[in-house]
Formats: sequence, C-alpha cells, structure tokens
Amino acid sequence: MYALSETETVVEKEEDVKSTLEETTSEKAVESEKAVESEKAVESEIEVKAETKKVGKEKWGIAHIYSSYNNTIIHITDLTGGETVSISSGGCHVNADRYESSPFAAMKAAKTVVESAKTKGFTGLHIKVRAVGGVGSRVPGPGAQAAIRTLARGGFKIGRIDDVTPIPHDTTRKKGGKRGRRV
Repeated sequence: MYALSETETVVEKEEDVKSTLEETTSEKAVESEKAVESEKAVESEIEVKAETKKVGKEKWGIAHIYSSYNNTIIHITDLTGGETVSISSGGCHVNADRYESSPFAAMKAAKTVVESAKTKGFTGLHIKVRAVGGVGSRVPGPGAQAAIRTLARGGFKIGRIDDVTPIPHDTTRKKGGKRGRRV
C-alpha cells in the first residue's frame, strides 16, 4: 500500500471535482443549446401567430357636432343617421351656463361620447360640423375644434369632415320686425 500525504489527497480530490465539473458543464451546454433552440422555435411560432392576426371589421359612424356660442352638442349615430349611438352636450359637464360653449366642456362631452362609442365597437367616424346658420351665425362656436380634436385622439379613424350649417338661399326674414329690436 501506498500512503498519500494530505497535500496529495487534496490534489487528487480537486482533479476529481474538475473532471466531474467538465462532464456536467458539457451536459449543461448541450441542454442549454437545446433550450435555446426550443425558445427560438417558440418565438418563431409566436411571430407567425402575430402575423396571422385577424383584423376585425371596421365599424363606421357619424359624429354630428352642433356648436353655437351657447352650447356644444356631440351626437354619434350609425351610418344611416337613424340610430343614436351616444349623445352628450357641454352643459352636462360644467356648472355655469357661460361655460357650456367652452372648449373644455366640448372636450369633456367628446370624451364621454368616445367611451360610449368604443364600447359599442365603432372604429371610425365621419364628422359633420354644424353652426347655428339660417339668420344666425354661420361660424361654428369655440367648442367645435376641441370636440374634433378629442374624437381624433380617442382612437377613431377620421373619414370625412363636412360643414352642414344650414344656409338659406332666398334669405329668411330676421326676427325683430320692420323697425328692428327696440332697446
């Protein structure tokens, strides 16, 4: 028999540990390569699924915006205009009467309408802007632009924007009588 000193036994043990480590690391390397390949396969499957994602059918509506110097009313209908999807006015969202026509009130009303239309599945809107017209102002009030901007930011596709202010062609008679308004 041969007796080993303490230093020699430690060296032998370290060599045994190194050889077992090399074996396990080579096995782990093979396993990690397999894992990487399987991850790549899963990623490619995910990419394929993302590419084949079905695009839902678009649903269009019409946003009727009536904007005067006293109020702003936003009314969303279906394409025929016969069925109301959502409606809100500036007066529903502010306390004082003088703020009903403000851009802030129009923005709040538009946000309310956007949430309601989104839940009903609408993806695009055609916009019809209307001022008072007739013998009144032919210029939309201050809330019209804010309402249009809010509808666009709400995630809807914006189709056509039309001005549908009623304008008389033969001029209707303005109120006040022959001698006008007497103060």
